Amino acid sequence: MLNPPNRTLVRALAPLALMGVIFYLSAQPAAAHHAWWVIVVRKLGHVTGYALLTALWAWALQGVVQRPVLIAVCIALAYACTDEYHQTFVRGRNGSPIDVGIDAIGMAIAAYLVSRKPQRP
Repeated sequence: MLNPPNRTLVRALAPLALMGVIFYLSAQPAAAHHAWWVIVVRKLGHVTGYALLTALWAWALQGVVQRPVLIAVCIALAYACTDEYHQTFVRGRNGSPIDVGIDAIGMAIAAYLVSRKPQRP
């Protein structure tokens, strides 16, 4: 069994890996034009990816900090901002505060779901 500090480091691997995937995907050059449904799917990807990132950080920080969900949202928000900045250096891509807002929707959904108290029967 892992002691708490080692458990936290192992748990942190999941959100860090997802951050790597997000970075890789955002480093891909964009095509010139997309159909409307491709844009919708990509924006849903933003919501889903950042919801998962927030939930994974909350899980990794559980028992380590007093407000793991708040810290998880802060980490995810900071990463969303830096990721959009990173995209300004990728051919055909641009950073967008609107995308950060879309990412924040995913963060809010995850924060709500993770913070809910379990219902007793």
